[in-house]
Amino acid sequence: MKQVFLSVSFKGKEKVFGEIETIKTVLSNRGYDLLVFVDKYQFAKGEEKKMMDQSRHDINNSKFLIAEVSDKAIGVGIEIGYAAGMKKPVLYLRKADAEYSTTVGGIAGHHIVYESCADLHKKLDTALSELLQAFPHP
Repeated sequence: MKQVFLSVSFKGKEKVFGEIETIKTVLSNRGYDLLVFVDKYQFAKGEEKKMMDQSRHDINNSKFLIAEVSDKAIGVGIEIGYAAGMKKPVLYLRKADAEYSTTVGGIAGHHIVYESCADLHKKLDTALSELLQAFPHP
C-alpha cells in the first residue's frame, strides 16, 4: 500500500483526533496508508537529529504530505518546507475557526477549510481526486 505523511502538531493532535481518523478512512478507501509521524515514533531529549532524519526519510517515502494546521507548530512548518523542497504535493487542512497560515498557504497546492469531520471527508475526497490526477505516479 502507498503511504501519505500527515504533519500535525504534537501538542494539538488530540484536538483533531476525529479528523485524523477521517483522513485515514478517506485515504484507505483509495489504497493509501496514513503515516502519523507524531503517533508512530517517540524520541528522547538529545535525539533531535535522529527524529529529523526519520521525518525526512518518511516524507521521501510518501506520495504526498497532508498538513493539518489548525494548531500551528514549528515542526509542522519544517516538514511542509522539506516536502515542498522535495517537490512533494502538500495539502493544507484547517478547521474553519482556526487561524490561516500564510506560509503554508503559499506552499500548499490544495487548501481545505472544513467545518466538521463529514465536511472534511467530502472535501478531502474531492481534493484527492484532483491531486491524484495531477500526480498519478507513486
